[in-house]
Order: sequence, then structure tokens, then C-alpha cells
Amino acid sequence: MYFPNEVEIIEVGPRDGLQNEPLPISTEQKKQLITQLAAAGFSRMETASFVHPKWVPQMADSEEIAHFCKQLGITFIALTPNIKALERAIAANAPQIAVFIGASNTFNKKNVNKTTSESLDDCEQIFARAKAKGMFVRAYVSMAFTCPFQGEVTFEEVKSVCDRFSELGADEIDIGDTNGKANPRMVYERFSRLRDLYPNATFVGHFHDTEKMALANVVAAMQAGVEKFDSSIGGLGGCPYSPGATGNVATEELVKMLEQMGCQTNIDYLQLQKAAPFAKSLSSRIEIHAKERL
Repeated sequence: MYFPNEVEIIEVGPRDGLQNEPLPISTEQKKQLITQLAAAGFSRMETASFVHPKWVPQMADSEEIAHFCKQLGITFIALTPNIKALERAIAANAPQIAVFIGASNTFNKKNVNKTTSESLDDCEQIFARAKAKGMFVRAYVSMAFTCPFQGEVTFEEVKSVCDRFSELGADEIDIGDTNGKANPRMVYERFSRLRDLYPNATFVGHFHDTEKMALANVVAAMQAGVEKFDSSIGGLGGCPYSPGATGNVATEELVKMLEQMGCQTNIDYLQLQKAAPFAKSLSSRIEIHAKERL
């Protein structure tokens, strides 16, 4: 089995973890969470989403959060689903942006009211503008394994999105198990084929823990050569357009597993243990999902 000497963990809790929370979370609470994560050693975090507050009210304070991240000296990633969002990210001096496309056409239409092909066409302008500004571009492939609406997502559907992302110059391609239904065999086989097809691309694994297989899926992805993974403190997260999906793999659990396997993360596990209860206290969804499992 292959175990890399070092693994990069990208913390996505402040954005992906909080965006779907139904109850308001104050800007000060978000700053407190980001501060605790920075103290744990994270130098790169996804913290902002420049979408219209009408659609994601929880991210309405992204400009202020962006300014705070710059003060802390951390590299932050801002989600920019369209050109208007990108212009806001540019105005906020975001160093890195993220775009997302659903490999599942049905999911993409429910998420942004566009087909996958239409969204890929929109990306051309976003990539060109971001690259002209010297910004790092993270490209998400959402629903890259299965979809709650169409069922199986084929490799060809994933490949068609990766093809376009590669052509447009994505700095990293983030393969997402958005509804948390992938298993280790699926993960290993899909990442192995992708790495064979795109040997110069940097891939990231993004696993939700709906079926409690996220940690196993991380190990499977590592066997295919993946050395970068997203995680969310306290297991926060969920997707509003993926019924039943729970949060991302918990950062503290991922760091503990990797460190015990001899994979360096440069993250302070003891500090994560202190941050996790606070992160969970911000979520009303964690309590809801716990009751649903009873």
C-alpha cells in the first residue's frame, strides 16, 4: 500500500461547512472559528462564497471574512460560481477562487439551473479573468461518483468536465463525493483512471461522510496517488441540493488517522480537539442528523 510522507489538508469548514446552516451564525463566531483553525496550523482554508446573499444568506459577510483572513495572513479560497462573484472576489483581493460543476447534469440543473455543458461554457470567462489577475483556480467536479437524482454518474461524465477544466488551466481539480455515497473501490478506480489520463494535473479528494466511508475513501484515493484532501472541522457540512447528505470528513478524525499512519500533515491535532466542540456548537444541522439516526 502507498502512504505519502506528507498530505495537504485543506480546511473547508468555514465555507462548505457553514453555508447550509439554517440558523444565522455571526461574523464574530466565524472569525473565532477561523482563528482557531489558523492556530492549528492551516495556511489554506476555504472561507468565503461570493454568491448572492439571497441564495446563500450565511455567506453574506464574505467581504468582511476575506479582509479578516488577509489580516491573519492565511491563504483563503473563495467560491465564485459566476462572473459577478468573481468580480467581488477580485475586489476583495482573494488569492484563490473555486468554481464548481456537477458531473451529473440533473444535479447541475437543480443547483444552478444550467446544464453541465452550459456551466462549462460559463467557466471560460471566469478562468480567463481569474488567470489574468494571477489568481489560483480550484475546480470542483461535484457529484463525481453517484447522484441522488440520476443514480450512477459515469466516468465519461466526470472525464468530460475534467477535460474542460484541464484545457482552461485549472490549478487543481477537486473530485467530490458530494452526497457521500462512494465506496473505496469506486474511489480507487476512478482516481486511478483520472491520474493516468491527466498525469500533470493536481487532484484533490472531497468526501462527505453520509455512509461513514469517508476515511476509507481517503485511504483508497491515496492508493491512487492523491495527496490532497478537503475536510471540515467537526464534520460540518451538507449540500442543499443533495437530500440526506451529511457533512464532510471531520478534520480532527482525518488528521488523527493520517498522523497514526505516518503521513505528516503539519496540523496540531491537540488544537483541533479544542476547536471541534466550538465548530459543532455553531451547527443546528448536526443535532438534526443525530436525531434522524436514532
